[in-house]
Amino acid sequence: VPERPTMGNTDYAFEMAISNIRYGEGVTKEIGMDLQNLGARRICLMTDKNLSKLPPVNAVLNSLAKYGINFQMYDNVRVEPTDQSFLDAIEFAKRGEFDAYVAVGGGSVIDTCKAANLYAASPTSEFLDYVNAPIGKGKPVTVPLKPLIAVPTTSGTGSETTGVAIFDFKELKVKTGIASRAIKPTLGIIDPLHTLSMPERIVANSGFDVLCHALESYTALPYNMRSPCPSNPINRPAYQGSNPVSDVWALHALRIVAKYLKRAISSPEDHEARANMHLASAFAGIGFGNAGVHLCHGMSYPISGLVKTYKPKDYNVDHSLVPHGLSVVLTSPAVFAFTAQIRPERHLEAAEILGADIRTARIKDAGFILADTLRKFLFDLNVDDGLAAIGYSTADIPALVEGTLPQERVTKLSPRPQTEEDLSALFEASMRLY
Repeated sequence: VPERPTMGNTDYAFEMAISNIRYGEGVTKEIGMDLQNLGARRICLMTDKNLSKLPPVNAVLNSLAKYGINFQMYDNVRVEPTDQSFLDAIEFAKRGEFDAYVAVGGGSVIDTCKAANLYAASPTSEFLDYVNAPIGKGKPVTVPLKPLIAVPTTSGTGSETTGVAIFDFKELKVKTGIASRAIKPTLGIIDPLHTLSMPERIVANSGFDVLCHALESYTALPYNMRSPCPSNPINRPAYQGSNPVSDVWALHALRIVAKYLKRAISSPEDHEARANMHLASAFAGIGFGNAGVHLCHGMSYPISGLVKTYKPKDYNVDHSLVPHGLSVVLTSPAVFAFTAQIRPERHLEAAEILGADIRTARIKDAGFILADTLRKFLFDLNVDDGLAAIGYSTADIPALVEGTLPQERVTKLSPRPQTEEDLSALFEASMRLY
């Protein structure tokens, strides 16, 4: 009989939590019936200004009209949300007294809707109550939430399957989030038709997020090495470390990325490639939503938060931003060269899936091989040449390190612990890629 868990030792169990997901071309037309089946009377529909004029939102509106669903639309979601943009959406949700939510968009929209649902259901809570520690209080969610149906329009965050919502905390210039199984959508409607309205760079950057979700969750600290062991299952984190179930999804997502991402970017008419990437995003979400991510994501939050003037191609926004997938992938060669001394065989396996010839490879070279494979992959896809190309210099490294330190929820899942000096060296090595 295993001993009763006590605080301070490592965990002995993992759990699998994902949203229900439904996949199929044109499946968005069912959403009106879903809301009818839920008996929902007042719907909150969230999206962003760009999407509100595009076919995915139109498909949802048509279905709501067909089934006589009463809704209010909130299209003020900010791309790469902030604490303030979350609070605006929360205010809207509290006023509307909704009994169900629909989010149509990328991770920014779905995450904003999760937060609105949470705080509307818990109206007396302070904003920081549920925000991840050490920035917020990281309290467990014990209130019941309303149903949320997520309709992803990008192939990236996998937010339709996960209990995580990320935002920029403006005052600290750093990204953080809320992580709880309680906020995951009730249903993710994965309709590959929606990927056809994505511009080229959005396909690329959201695809890089899928790539890193898969690589990071597969190489994360194993769940039974994570400490402390929770004293109560409600305290077991959503991000638990790599585990046998997440591994299956992460590897499968990686294979799809290797096969289809380049095609999805280079030819918008390639329905097969775009449909497969849309599914891969959900697959990787199932993997990392339970295993977690580590250094690429932990380091990406200050890269996004400290952005000065960078405005990416294909993003119609009024503020400078580093798209999330780009901020994550730019450090990936340096990160996996660093983590590979722990479980090098997993790093080698990932390199092989991404096209490396490992027949004569030595296990101790796993990190270099994966890093080189990633560099070649990014070069072929016209990715900016490192952090320098998006406006950072060596002078920014202390601030970038400072912004990574509070990301313990993810940095602690790195298989190899890191010092501040290690983080500085990783940022330094990511200034130029090629």
